[in-house]
Amino acid sequence: MDALRTIAQSSLKNEVPSFNVGDTVRVSVNIREGDRERVQMFEGTVIARKSSGVAETFTVRRVSYGVGVERVFPLHSPNVKDVQVIRRGRVRRAKLYYLRGRQGKAAKVKEQIR
Repeated sequence: MDALRTIAQSSLKNEVPSFNVGDTVRVSVNIREGDRERVQMFEGTVIARKSSGVAETFTVRRVSYGVGVERVFPLHSPNVKDVQVIRRGRVRRAKLYYLRGRQGKAAKVKEQIR
């Protein structure tokens, strides 16, 4: 149990950008294919953040060729290299699962003006 706590403390020290549900983010993910590694970008809207601490995850949704694609990323995973915030969204909910049933402009999140 102590080993788990030390791993948790060391991984939480890594700088995590501040982003919330509704933001459009670009996630850099490390992909292993056999003996090769490459970095793949996944850009979309954050529709959920779950848990806290080491086990925290966030779900990113985008529409690719007319099909909705969602990926769940562990926030403190070594495979998640970088999270860049593209634009801030203005939402009033903690989870945006209702976007799954919307299409086109109805599935857009308004931009937060600062």
